[in-house]
Amino acid sequence: MQYQLDKDLALRERAATAFPAGIYGHMSTTPLPQNYPQFIEKADGGRIWGYDGFEYIDLLCAYGPNILGYKHPKVEEAVRRQMALGDCTTGPSAIMVELAEKMIDNGQHADWSLFCKNGSDATTICLMIARAQTGRNKILMAQGTYHGVDPWCNWSRVGIPDEAKANLITFKYNDSASLEEAATLAGDDLAGIIVTPNLHEVFVTQELATAEFAKKVRSLCDKKGAALILDDVRCSYRFSLGSTWETLGVLPDLCAMGKTLANGYALSAVTGGDAFRDGAAKSFTTGSYWFSSVAFAAALATIEAIEAEDAISRMHAAGTKLREGLAQQANSYGFTLHQSGPVQMPLFLFDGDPEFRLGQAFCNEAMKAGVYLHPVHNMFICAAHDKDIAEALQRTELAFEAVKKQFGTAA
Repeated sequence: MQYQLDKDLALRERAATAFPAGIYGHMSTTPLPQNYPQFIEKADGGRIWGYDGFEYIDLLCAYGPNILGYKHPKVEEAVRRQMALGDCTTGPSAIMVELAEKMIDNGQHADWSLFCKNGSDATTICLMIARAQTGRNKILMAQGTYHGVDPWCNWSRVGIPDEAKANLITFKYNDSASLEEAATLAGDDLAGIIVTPNLHEVFVTQELATAEFAKKVRSLCDKKGAALILDDVRCSYRFSLGSTWETLGVLPDLCAMGKTLANGYALSAVTGGDAFRDGAAKSFTTGSYWFSSVAFAAALATIEAIEAEDAISRMHAAGTKLREGLAQQANSYGFTLHQSGPVQMPLFLFDGDPEFRLGQAFCNEAMKAGVYLHPVHNMFICAAHDKDIAEALQRTELAFEAVKKQFGTAA
C-alpha cells in the first residue's frame, strides 16, 4: 500500500479556512516533515491511526497525556460509570474530595490540592499562591524552560506586553552560581523559584537536574522564605506518584502537575504544603469545567492502574529498550545518536547534524514505516509500549536503512 495522505491533506485544506492558520499550537504538523499526518482518527494502547488508514506506534503519546495506553479499560470503565451519574454540574461530586485525598497521600510534600485543566493553569496558580503567601513579586526561572502559554511564560512575544514578564529573573539550569546571582537581583522581593525536574528544550539536549542543584534550590528557598515551585507537568507519574524530585530527596512547596493525571482526560493540579495553605486559600481562581467529575474518576482509575500494573517500572524498561535499540541500529549504519533525558521521555538527535537534515529524514522514513517520532522534541513512553518497542525497532531499522541510502553517513 503506497504511503499517501490524501484524506489528511483534504482535512488540512478545510482546517486552513476554519482556523486562522490551520491547526495551531503544539499539535500543528506544519513544521514537521511531509509524511506526518495532521489528523488522527483513532487510538488504542500505544498506537494511533490516521484517516488514510495507516497505523503508527505512537512515541509522542499525545505529547505526554497517554501514560497507561490509549483507551485503558479500567480508566474507560470509570469514565462510563461517572458519565452515567453526571459530569459538569452545579456542584462537584464527592469523587473530587476522594481524588484530592489520594493525591495528598501520594505526595510527600502535599497537605492540600487544587484542580484545574491545563499545565498553564497549574503553573500560573503556583505563582499566584507564592506571591499571595509571601507578599513579594519576583520569580526566578531557568533560561530556556517551558512553563506554558500564559503571558508570563509564553515563549512568543506576539501580543504580549513587556510588563507581563517584568517580575521574572532567569538563571542557568543546574548552575548554582547563576541561581545565586538571580536571587541576589531579586533581593527582598523574591516570591519563588519555579523549576522543572529536567531541562527539556527542543532542538538541544535534555539535561537532568543534579541532586546538588535540586538541594541548592531547596536551601535557597528556605533561606529567602520563598516558594520552591516544581513544574512537574511533563513528568507527572512517570517517575513517582508524588513529585518527581522526591527521587532526589527534595520536596517542593508547590507542585504543578498535569498531562498524565487522568490518562488523557483533561485535568491538572496544584499540590502544596501547609506553609502555603493560606496563600492558596486567599488566591481566587476557577473555571467552568474545573469541577467536572469525569476527569476525577479517570484520575482515580489512572492512579490505581499505575500502582496495580507496575506502570512506572514498565515505562522505564520500555524506554531503556528503545534507547539501547536505537543506539545499536544507528551504529550499525554508521551514524551516532545523541540521546538525552530520562528514558521515559527520550530525545535523540543525530551527531553532526546541525540543520537536522538527518533527523528530519529519519523521522520521515520512520513515519512511512509506522513509527511516530519527533525530530527535535522529546518523546514520551507509556506503559502499553512494553508490547510495542520490539516492533517499533523493526520499523526504525527500515528508516535507518533508507537514510543510509540517501545520505551515506554524512548530512
